[in-house]
Amino acid sequence: MGVPAIELRNISKSFGSIKANRNVNLTVNKGEILSLLGENGSGKTTLMNMISGIYFPDSGHILIDGKEVVIRSPRDAFDYKIGMIHQHFKLVDIFTAAENIVLGLEEKGKFNIKEIEKRVSEISSKYGFDIDPSKKIYEMSVSEKQTVEIIKVLYRGANILILDEPTAVLTPQETGKLFDVLRRMKEDGKSIVIITHKLHEVLAISDKVSVLRKGEYIGTLVTAETNEAELTEMMVGKKITLNIDREEPGNPQDRLEVKGIDFENNDGVKILDDVSFTARSGEILGIAGIAGSGQKELLESIAGLCKLDGGEIIYHNPKTGTADNLRDKTPVQIKELGVRLSFVPEDRLGMGLVGNMDITDNMMLRSYKKGRSVFVDRKKPKSLAEKIINDLEVVTPGAGTPVRRLSGGNVQKVLVGREIAASPTVLMVAYPVRGLDINSSYLIYKLLNEQKASGVSVIFVGEDLDVLVELCDRILVLSSGRVTGIVDARSTNKEELGLLMTGMKGGAGDEE
Repeated sequence: MGVPAIELRNISKSFGSIKANRNVNLTVNKGEILSLLGENGSGKTTLMNMISGIYFPDSGHILIDGKEVVIRSPRDAFDYKIGMIHQHFKLVDIFTAAENIVLGLEEKGKFNIKEIEKRVSEISSKYGFDIDPSKKIYEMSVSEKQTVEIIKVLYRGANILILDEPTAVLTPQETGKLFDVLRRMKEDGKSIVIITHKLHEVLAISDKVSVLRKGEYIGTLVTAETNEAELTEMMVGKKITLNIDREEPGNPQDRLEVKGIDFENNDGVKILDDVSFTARSGEILGIAGIAGSGQKELLESIAGLCKLDGGEIIYHNPKTGTADNLRDKTPVQIKELGVRLSFVPEDRLGMGLVGNMDITDNMMLRSYKKGRSVFVDRKKPKSLAEKIINDLEVVTPGAGTPVRRLSGGNVQKVLVGREIAASPTVLMVAYPVRGLDINSSYLIYKLLNEQKASGVSVIFVGEDLDVLVELCDRILVLSSGRVTGIVDARSTNKEELGLLMTGMKGGAGDEE
């Protein structure tokens, strides 16, 4: 029997009529890694936000080291040695790692930056972090920023660490490194909770796994005694088959030829450097790369949203049989040719949808063009909205519900469904399952496979390499804006992709 570091007893929390958590019980022992598993909207983050002082429970008790405590603010949480590393980092870009780590700390006398850097280096070497305390945040990779966030809570003496989706933005190699660090912390007696929905990672890193479903606690299992199928069933409440059916592409035709495109941003930084590839009808071309390797700009340049500095994008039109250079076209013309971009941004409501509008109106954003009558035909968008709600199991009272009242995962289904509804010839999707639970993710993979089967050329930017290898026909890897390889998804593996992503392997090779 372990010694409990933190216990939750009958914790409940509601937001209006939505019950985020209902009578949840949870225990994390000292020197233990617990995975908190659940679908989107199952209440994982809400629950952890109550431990870290961001929300206050409506009812229930929190015990630390066997004593009941009241946590009303993040400062209270720190006093009880609890630190949470959020999915979206809260760092000041122009400060160094060391400056960010002590930001907000009250120290007697003047800050001695050399002392702070020394202490940061001591923590780093103790747990195996790789960080330069004097490096500025804006010069750092995503995994370095995450390291700063983790050291920040350790510097404040945290013994209980909560990590929200920590591997969402890491390569397999970086994930491996993070897991090594977490194991060292565990050996040091720290208690660690990882919020996640990636089952293979749960099995790789945790001692125990607790499952939430629709805000309720389902149970806790010893990781070594469970498997993916059992955990999925606990999360979803029904058996799901977890395999993506991948058909061979039927009669693939060249649909899009990208030839040597270059793009510099406003600061003169080269974001895309001599990128070339061909996307074919009836296949899914995956795009892999560390966050910020040019994936976003590549899709935006095909959609006409980036002004390229060089190269051509030749579109072979299946309706007319002609070849058009998309560089000469406006975004509206490109869209009318059937090239569609569904970019699921980090800020889903800010960029993709209008939060105060209902689902039907958001459908109309795509189909409505200038110059039409003020009395827009609402019948088609409404039936489209209802079809998407049905096919994608969007959890909503109805098509008239404002989008801002949907959970993130449901917003995402609306975004992806809207582009598919336009029956494109080239469908580009970026991060369509970011943060989605298993059930929803597999629904979207099924939709993409249906598009592929109907002859659409699907270009899929994803961050989960397991999925890229399982879903795609070919995978193009970008590293710092350059193509480091185009590989056959059926014969590659995550390790090869990870090496290409960091530019450790390959050049601009292509397999045809």
